[in-house]
Amino acid sequence: MSTEIHTPESLIDSKDLLTDDGFKTSNTWYHGTTCGLTPAILADGLKRSGDNDLNQATKKAMATIGNNYTERKEPIFLTQSKELAYYWAKQKVRARLLHTGKDEQPAILEVTLNEAENSNVKPDVGAAVMLLDLNPYMGYLEEIYQARGLAFDLDAIQENVVTMDRNDYLNVLGLAYYEKDISPESLNSVKF
Repeated sequence: MSTEIHTPESLIDSKDLLTDDGFKTSNTWYHGTTCGLTPAILADGLKRSGDNDLNQATKKAMATIGNNYTERKEPIFLTQSKELAYYWAKQKVRARLLHTGKDEQPAILEVTLNEAENSNVKPDVGAAVMLLDLNPYMGYLEEIYQARGLAFDLDAIQENVVTMDRNDYLNVLGLAYYEKDISPESLNSVKF
């Protein structure tokens, strides 16, 4: 399954992070976003559910069809890989273009957490719903694993996505979240 995501060479870090047990973790994480959001994030920090433009577009669309929309405080998505963050940055670019008409470029933020903060990064088991419908992300992951000569049994993961060990969401799938806002002091823009 080809994803047609052409990751810049400078972001391909799976050669250093990916092992037989999945992606290694440290206190350095990555967040995929867009160039239009980056200046505000670097100034004010990463905020849970912080894309005001998308929230407003959703609220307007829901009002148009007669439904109310209540914003929820979603956690901040993190991953241990620049390569994986790029995938999510591309998805954010697509969503913003579709919902707001803003044509932006992908951006990646490096998030460095202290020991106490790092202990609060959790595997994103909520992604099970997304993964059940064979999300293109799974194809992207499969390509990364294959490029490193490592096994990635897409069918087995799809069959066991609800019952798999929660740490596999982090280690094997590279999906994590953080429940608090992240200060600008913890953030740096990744150049590519």
